[in-house]
Amino acid sequence: MDLAYIPSPSTGVIDLGPIPLRGYAFCIIIGVFVAVWFGNKRWIARGGRAGTVADIAVWAVPFGLVGGRLYHVITDYQLYFSDGENWVDAFKIWQGGLGIWGAIALGAVGAWIGCRRRGIPLPAWADALAPGIAFAQAIGRWGNWFNQELYGKPTDLPWALKISEGPNRVAGTYHPTFLYESLWCVGVALLVIWADRRFKLGHGRAFALYVAAYCTGRAWIEYMRVDEAHHILGLRLNVWTAVIVFVLAVTYIVISAKVRPGREEVVEPGAAEAAEGPDDATEDAEDAEDADSASDADGDAERDDEARAPGKNGTAEAAKNG
Repeated sequence: MDLAYIPSPSTGVIDLGPIPLRGYAFCIIIGVFVAVWFGNKRWIARGGRAGTVADIAVWAVPFGLVGGRLYHVITDYQLYFSDGENWVDAFKIWQGGLGIWGAIALGAVGAWIGCRRRGIPLPAWADALAPGIAFAQAIGRWGNWFNQELYGKPTDLPWALKISEGPNRVAGTYHPTFLYESLWCVGVALLVIWADRRFKLGHGRAFALYVAAYCTGRAWIEYMRVDEAHHILGLRLNVWTAVIVFVLAVTYIVISAKVRPGREEVVEPGAAEAAEGPDDATEDAEDAEDADSASDADGDAERDDEARAPGKNGTAEAAKNG
């Protein structure tokens, strides 16, 4: 008998009148909000304008959702296109199934479009958003808890996750891999924040650090999972993906540090002037006007003094006439 365990919700949907509130979707939405909010604070601290992160997120988020779903459907196609399966289920994103690899890849394409429209460098924007993305993943993983999915091997540890009987799952207690990854993502976010402050990371290196650190955790967490997955040379597909992406991220950090050391001095053209604000501009104009008035007054005083003071010629003429 298990004395302690993490219970699973009996349902992943809460009906608010006629509106169903799905736990998985709710976690994704909250995660996106946190990423944009925190990314905006970091962007402003880097010298950018408030609202720019949200404007670009309008492009990045939809692309990311499509990319995440495509990756899941392609790598787990048997769940939707095998005999007895309904291919329409591939569009039911609320039932779970978003691959972070596809979400980041296609989300980057959307972000690139948004950055080009605003005339700002994508690497700088990605650096500002990096820890926020990790926090968003930490929140989003709780959507798997609502759906009772992506758990690990059976265990009787006090923090085991209790899974109920259902389609494609057997009742029991398992490793809560969703919780492991959630905590790992929080650690990744804190690591990126610390490293960015300590080493002044720029030109996409903060984002690359987030990617490398996340891949490190994803590899061992993925190894613990027991859900159906494709294997290559005895390892799950996502483990290989994590290894390859980790190597690419570390390579980028090394090469980028040599080619483009330091951090961008300007991340958004015109942001410094806009930050001055209308009040400051009015004050500067008033100061300039006061300075001009003072200069004019000094000039008038000098001309009056010259008019009152007799010159050398005037003195000589007065002496001759006297």
